[in-house]
Amino acid sequence: MSTGRTKLVVSPEYVVGLTDGEGCFYVNVSTSSAYHAGAFVQLHFHVKLNELDKGVLDKVKTTLDCGNVYFQKEQRANHAQCYRYTVSARNDIFQKIIPFFEKYPLQTATKRNSFKVFCQIANLVKQDQHLKKSGIEKIRKLKSGMNKKTTGFA
Repeated sequence: MSTGRTKLVVSPEYVVGLTDGEGCFYVNVSTSSAYHAGAFVQLHFHVKLNELDKGVLDKVKTTLDCGNVYFQKEQRANHAQCYRYTVSARNDIFQKIIPFFEKYPLQTATKRNSFKVFCQIANLVKQDQHLKKSGIEKIRKLKSGMNKKTTGFA
C-alpha cells in the first residue's frame, strides 16, 4: 500500500560523478589459516562524505537499492567526521553494483581502471577461484593494480 511519499533518489549520472570523485572499489584479501586457500576475499564499494552530506548517501543507497550508510569517526586532526555508504554483500555487488556501472560508465580513467580490475576479481570469485591458493595469488596480483593514478585522458 502506497503512503503517497516518494523515495528520495539521485540520478544514475549523479551516482557516477560522485563515485568518480569520492567512491572506491576495494578488494580485501585477509590471510587466515581457517581457509583452505589461506585467505578470504571480500568485495566492497564505498562512497565517503562529510557528515553534513549524509542525506546524499541515503539517496545513493535508495537509488542503488542496496548497502548501508555508516558513521565513520575520524581520528585525524583537521578532518571532518564522515559517513560512508558501503556495499559488501556479494549478491549486491554481482547483481546491482557491477551491472549499474556497466550500464552507466565511470568517466575518470583511474576509477574506470579500478572498476575493470574489480570486475576481473569478482569474476574470479564467481568462479570460486578465491577458494584456491593459485586464485588468491591471481587476486592479489590484480588488486595491486587497483586505485592507482593513470596517465592520459578519458
